Amino acid sequence: MLLIIDDDIAVQTSLSLLLRRDGFTVKTAENPAQALEALDAETPELVLLDMNFSIETSGEEGLKLLNVIRADYPTVPVILITGWGTIDLAVQGMKAGAKDFITKPWQNDYVLQSIRTVLNLAQPKPAQALSPSRQKLDQQYQFEHIVGVDAKLLDMLETIGRVSPTDAPVLITGESGTGKELIAEAIHQNSRRRSKPFVKVNLGGISSTLFESELFGHLRGAFTDAKSDRVGRFELANKGSIFLDEIGDLDLSSQVKLLRVLQDRTFEPLGSSRSKSVDVRVICATNRNLEEMVAKGTFREDLFYRINLITVKLPALRERPDDIPPLVTYFVNNLKTIYERPRLTVNPSALKWARNLALPGNIRQLKNIVERTVLLSTKDELEISDFQKHVPLSTVRQESVRLPEIGTITLDELEFQMIRRAMDFYNNRVSKVARALGITRFALYRRLEKYGIPFDGNAD
Repeated sequence: MLLIIDDDIAVQTSLSLLLRRDGFTVKTAENPAQALEALDAETPELVLLDMNFSIETSGEEGLKLLNVIRADYPTVPVILITGWGTIDLAVQGMKAGAKDFITKPWQNDYVLQSIRTVLNLAQPKPAQALSPSRQKLDQQYQFEHIVGVDAKLLDMLETIGRVSPTDAPVLITGESGTGKELIAEAIHQNSRRRSKPFVKVNLGGISSTLFESELFGHLRGAFTDAKSDRVGRFELANKGSIFLDEIGDLDLSSQVKLLRVLQDRTFEPLGSSRSKSVDVRVICATNRNLEEMVAKGTFREDLFYRINLITVKLPALRERPDDIPPLVTYFVNNLKTIYERPRLTVNPSALKWARNLALPGNIRQLKNIVERTVLLSTKDELEISDFQKHVPLSTVRQESVRLPEIGTITLDELEFQMIRRAMDFYNNRVSKVARALGITRFALYRRLEKYGIPFDGNAD
């Protein structure tokens, strides 16, 4: 049973007809008192809650009722109903525990899609081992291009396996090079949209002036260089999935335009006055901290809550070192086919050595190292020395060592102490410190920033 709480009889009627036609049992309430009576009589599967019940439009009544429902019925998901002009109320509601929000006027397909998604995600997690085995995951889902057996990785794969069949928007976070695009593809391949388009968009590579044309398309003559009609990325992805990479790089004006299409599922190509509808599953990725950006005002809070119903954090490669050897083997097996070297193998000692690489560039950096090694080595069995030629010293994980009269210290700590003492001795005069340490001023500036040592950029 679904419970609709709205004081507008027209809204109650239209939503009831829509949901009953789709097979749901529906009850309605027009004010908080009736809503609480209905909840006491029967616990619903989901609540559709309007934010206002009177002429006064602050949303306080809706938020108060939401807090009561979340406290007394914590397992019942709530979807908010609000107007576009009061979307900030929906953001407050999401903070208070609502699962999604729809704006008036709504699209019927989107309402049904949102309800099904929230209900699917509310299903209890199936009983299983705390860390699902890779074999079980591969039996259930298509993860053949994702290499690794680390517990953090397997837990993340189990999560995306569960959410892939829904239409829930997913936000993938993690450092550069951790494989966010690969995870986005896996979500699409394990979804009901797998036979439809999967469109990738690197938002970091699109200027604000081209944003609308790239994403929503344009008509011939819409601007000076528009010599023909162009179909935008959203239209290309219709019925499928769209992957918005580097969403943290989007400027505020473009964020507003993106929010509109994510909310209304409609857009207008540049130069056109006719709206087009679109049905897409949205997957976003970033290596930035969007919550910090929201706090600073550089990322819209309403957009943040629209894209992160499910957040997946990809662990850095240094957090799962046991996955480095199988990744090296995987890359070598692919490359020996590409470069026609069928007898190419990796010495076990080299695999063990690779496990200790820090790899700040993560999987992307590891693949680069392996490919350069394969290209430039003439041996059929790759050894440690073959890889070492292509690995910067800073990439080798630093172990603590014990030096006489110094104690246990890492190379980074030793370097920090040397620079700190030199800066104190030369009164923060960067040129003199650089000469004393035998490095360039530019190299010194990088180290000062790395270790957070304060300096005056104008000091000579």
